[in-house]
Amino acid sequence: MERAVFLRSVDATRLLSRSARSVARLQKGSRFVRNFRRSLIQRRHFGVLSSFPSPSLGVRSHKCNFSVTATSALQSSPEVTGTEDEVANKLGFEKVSEEFIEDYKSRAVLYKHKKTGAEIMSVSNDDENKVFGIVFRTPPNDSTGIPHILEHSVLCGSRKYPLKEPFVELLKGSLHTFLNAFTYPDRTCYPVASTNTKDFYNLVDVYLDAVFFPKCVEDIKTFQQEGWHYELNDASEDITYKGVVFNEMKGVYSQPDSVLARACQQALFPDNTYGVDSGGDPQVIPKLTFEEFKDFHRKYYNPSNARIWFYGDDDPIERLRVLSEYLNMFESNSTSEESRIQPQKLFSEPVRIIEKYPASEGTDLKKKHMVSLNWLLSEAPLDLETELALEFLDHLMMGTPASPLRKILLESGLGEAIVGGGVENELLQPQFSIGLKGVSEDDVKKVEELIINTLKTLAEEGFTSEAVEASMNTIEFSLRENNTGSFPRGLALMLRSIGKWIYDMDPFTPLKYQEPLKALKSRIAEEGSKAVFAPLIENFILKNQHLIIVEMQPDPEKASRDEEAEKTTLEKVKSSMTPEDLAELARATQELKLKQETPDPPEALKCVPCLSLDDIPKRPIPVPTEIASINGVEALQHDLFTNDVVYAEVVFNMCSLRKHLLPLVPLFCQSLLEMGTRDMDFVQLNQLIGRKTGGISVYPLTSSVRGKEEPCTRLIARGKATSERVEDLFHLVNRILQDVQLTDQKRFKQFVSQSKSRMENRFRGSGHGIAAARMDAKLNAAGWIAEQMGGVSYLEFLRDLERKIDDDWSGVSSSLEEIRRTVISKHGCLLNLTADEKNLRNSEKHISKFIDSLPVTSLVGSNDWSCRIPPTNEALVIPTQVNYVGKAANLFETGYQYKGSALVISKYLNNTWLWDRVRVSGGAYGGFCDFDSHSGVFSYLSYRDPNLLGTLDVYDGTSNFLRELEMDKDALTKAIIGTIGDVDAYQLPDAKGYSSLQRYLLGITEEDRQIRREEILSTRLDDFKEFADVIDAVKDKGIIVAVASPDDVDAANLSRPNFFQVNKAL
Repeated sequence: MERAVFLRSVDATRLLSRSARSVARLQKGSRFVRNFRRSLIQRRHFGVLSSFPSPSLGVRSHKCNFSVTATSALQSSPEVTGTEDEVANKLGFEKVSEEFIEDYKSRAVLYKHKKTGAEIMSVSNDDENKVFGIVFRTPPNDSTGIPHILEHSVLCGSRKYPLKEPFVELLKGSLHTFLNAFTYPDRTCYPVASTNTKDFYNLVDVYLDAVFFPKCVEDIKTFQQEGWHYELNDASEDITYKGVVFNEMKGVYSQPDSVLARACQQALFPDNTYGVDSGGDPQVIPKLTFEEFKDFHRKYYNPSNARIWFYGDDDPIERLRVLSEYLNMFESNSTSEESRIQPQKLFSEPVRIIEKYPASEGTDLKKKHMVSLNWLLSEAPLDLETELALEFLDHLMMGTPASPLRKILLESGLGEAIVGGGVENELLQPQFSIGLKGVSEDDVKKVEELIINTLKTLAEEGFTSEAVEASMNTIEFSLRENNTGSFPRGLALMLRSIGKWIYDMDPFTPLKYQEPLKALKSRIAEEGSKAVFAPLIENFILKNQHLIIVEMQPDPEKASRDEEAEKTTLEKVKSSMTPEDLAELARATQELKLKQETPDPPEALKCVPCLSLDDIPKRPIPVPTEIASINGVEALQHDLFTNDVVYAEVVFNMCSLRKHLLPLVPLFCQSLLEMGTRDMDFVQLNQLIGRKTGGISVYPLTSSVRGKEEPCTRLIARGKATSERVEDLFHLVNRILQDVQLTDQKRFKQFVSQSKSRMENRFRGSGHGIAAARMDAKLNAAGWIAEQMGGVSYLEFLRDLERKIDDDWSGVSSSLEEIRRTVISKHGCLLNLTADEKNLRNSEKHISKFIDSLPVTSLVGSNDWSCRIPPTNEALVIPTQVNYVGKAANLFETGYQYKGSALVISKYLNNTWLWDRVRVSGGAYGGFCDFDSHSGVFSYLSYRDPNLLGTLDVYDGTSNFLRELEMDKDALTKAIIGTIGDVDAYQLPDAKGYSSLQRYLLGITEEDRQIRREEILSTRLDDFKEFADVIDAVKDKGIIVAVASPDDVDAANLSRPNFFQVNKAL
C-alpha cells in the first residue's frame, strides 16, 4: 500500500533532468533499507508549506528594519560559557540522554527544553551536509486537507520575514542541498540542509520563524491561494474552485494507484486519524473554513508538540542557542497529550470493500481491475527485533524480481503489475499490503486465493539458504554504504528516527541496526530461517483477522460524474448569491490576483538573509579523474573515499543499432537481469547478484551533444561491490551481458505487461515528463531516440508488441540477440571506476580479465539518427481532472550561442514569473522552464494544472516580462547564488564519479566548466533583456504538447479551431 507524503514544492531540476536521459531497469536494492526512504522517494506527491503565529501568545511583533540589508539571519547573543552541559542548562535545556551511534560514527544527544517540553536530537559528526528539521504531530479528524494546506501556507511570510513567500526567496538565492516540507498522515515535517554553515543557519531561522509565527493565520488570502477559494472573473461566467492544494489533490485522485492506496489505508484504520486523508479529498476540501485552519495551527504548532533535529559538523552549542531564542518565548501546553495517535483495534473478521476509479471511455476495461490484500499487523508498536525480522521477511518475499511472492504473482498471468508496498512501518501500527493491477473481473478471487496459498506455502516450506544469504548481503551492504543519493544522509536518519520518536518511543533505537541485525543473523544460523520467519507469516498474516480486501473497478464515467457533481455544487452556490454578492466575489477574485501578481518591494526582500558572491567558490568542484587504458579499453578512474566500495560503469556505444530496435532496448536491459543463463535460472542468477554484490543495473542513456549533429547513445551496465568482491562483480556483469538466454517467452511477455502498466501510470502521475519527451522528439534526434524508449511512441510499441509476442516470438527473440551482437563489444567500450587509489589499483587485474572476455565485433558505423516526430501541436488525452501543459523550441536553431547566464535566467523565471502566474495565480501545483544546454531546447511545463490555454498565454508573456524586468543588485546576486547552488549540487562519491563520466561522454571539459561558471557569476541585467529576444522563438515558433482531460482539449479546440491534434493516449 503506497502512502502519500505531500511536499511543499515541485523541484523542477529533480522532476525533469533532460541533459542526459536514461531508462533504467535496476537490480533491486534492499527493500529493508528502501522502506526508510520509500515515503519520500517512491511515493512522493508534491505539496506546499504552511504555519502561522498564535495571537494568544502575546509575543511582540518584530518588524523588519528595511534600511538594513540582512546578510545573516541571527544576531549574536551574549556568549554563554562553561562545559557543554552547563551551557545547555543555562540556555534552558536539560540533557535527557547521550549515545555514540557506532553505525554512523555520530554522537547523539537528546535534550528537553525545560520551559516547553520540546525535544531536540542533536547529532554531531563530520558530515558537511548539515540538516535541520522540526516536526509536529498533526492528526486531522476529517479529509479537508488541513495539515497539507497549512504545510503549504506556513512559509508564505512570517513575523521576521513579512514577504509573500520567503520560501521562494530561499529557492532563489541559497546554497541549500534540501529545502521542502512534508505532510504525512499524522505529522508535518519542515527540513532544510546545506553544506555552507552561514547559509544553513539562515535557512534554520527562516523555517523556525515560519512555523511559529507565520502570517497566514492573519491573512485569509494565503489560505485561499494555497487551499481553496471560489473564483469568478465576471458575474456572467461560471464560478470555479481554485487553490494549489485543491488542484494538487485533483491530480492525486486522478491516479488509480493513489485512489487504491487511500482506500486501503482508510479501510485499515476506520477508527483513528488514518481513516481520513491528511492530504485532502477534493470533494471535502471546500468545506474547510479559515477559522478551522487558524485553530489547527494554534493547537498543534507549539514547541510542546515539536520534535527538533540537528545533524552534521556544525557547533552543537550554536544549535541550542538558536533554538533557545525561539523556544523561550513559549509556555508549555497540553498539545503533546492531545495529539497522541490512538491505535486502531484489530478486527475480528476480514472486510471486503469495492471502490471505483476513473478509467478511459472506449477502452477495453476487461483487464483493468485492481485487487489488494491489506493486513494491520499489530495493535501495538512492535519491538525492534520483530520489526527487523518482518523487514527481512518482506525483502525475502518481495524485494527482488526473484522473490517468491512477487515472482509467483507476476508469473500467474492474473495481472500486469504488483500493487501494495509490502511491510509498512511509517505509522503507529505496521501493515502489510500486496496485490495486482491489470486483473480481469473474473480473476479477482483467483488473485486473493493465490496470495493466501503462496503465503501458506512459504510458511510451510520456508526459503532457500541462497535466498536468505542474498537478502542478508543486500541489507548489510546497503547499511554499510549508507547511500541516500541526492537525499541528505542526515535527513534520511531524521525520518528513520522520527518514525518512532513521534510516537513517544526512543529516537536512538531506529539508528542502531548493526547489533540487532547481527543478532538476527545469529538466530537464523542457529535455528534456521524457517523457525524465524514461518511464525511471522502465520501469526501476523495468515491467522490475522484484520484483513481488508480492496477491489478497485474501472469506471469510465467516474471522472465526468465527479466533474458534473462539482459543477452542480458551484451552480447552487452561484444561484444562492445576489447580484451584489457576485460583484463582491468578482472584486475579491481580482484583489487576490492582484496580490498574487504584485511583487514584494525590494526593501522588503532585504529582510531575507542571503549570502554574498564572496561566499561562492570561484572554481567548480573538482572530481579527480585519471584516464587510463586497460587492455586497450579507455578507463576513467576517480580516486575518492568510498568506504571500501568499488563503483563501476561499463559503457557501450549504441550508434550502430538499427532504428526499429530502439524500443526493444529497455526490455532487452530488463531481460539481461531477469532471464536465466544456460546453467542458472533467473532466480539463481538474481540471488547470486544479491549474495556477491551491492546491485547491478543495465540501462540506455541518450543525450544531444552541443555542436554535433550525432547524439550520444550508450548502453550502461552499472554495478557496485565491496573491494573483496570486485572479481565477483565483473564476473557477474560478464554473465549478464553475454550468457543470459534471451529465449523465455513467458517472462518477456510479463516484462511487456509491466512496462505498459508503468507507462500508463506515468501519464497520470508524471504527465509533464511525457509532454517534455514528446516535445523533444519533435525537436531533436536525441529526443526522438529517448521517446522511442520511454514516451508515447514506446507505449504504442508495447501495445503492439503484446500481440506480436504470441505471433512471432522467434522474431522478437532474434531482435533481442541482434541488440546484444550489435552493442556488446570491446570496440567502443568505456569503463568508469570510482574508489580509493588502493582499490582502483587492486581491481585492475579483474577488469583486465573482464575486458578480454568481451566480443571484438567492429562497430558497423553510425546510423542516421536524424528522425523527428511531426512538429504539430498535440493533445494527449487521458482521464484526469488536471493538465500538464508544455511548449518548447530549439534556441540553437535561431543562432543563439549558449552562455551560462541562461541558467541564471531560467532559474529566475521559475521562481518569479512562472511561480507567480502558473502556480500562485493559476492554481497549478507547479510551473517551470528548462533549458537543455546540449540540444538547445527551451521548454515550459506545468504540473497538475487546472488551466490549458491560460497557461500557454503565461508562457507567451515571458519574453515581455524579461524586457520590462527591473532588478537591483541584491536580486541579481540571489539569482546567481541560487544557480551556483544547483550547479554545485551536493553529491556522494559514486555520484561524483558518474557525473564525471557524463561530462566526458558529452565532451564537457574542465575548461568548459570554468567558462560557464564565470559566465554565471558575471551575469548582468542586460543578459536578461537580451534573452527575451531569444525566447521569442518559443512564443512564435514553439510546438505545444499537453497531457490533458478531454473536456479541456475540446474547449481549447472550440476556442481556437484545430489548435490541437488530438491523440487519445489512455
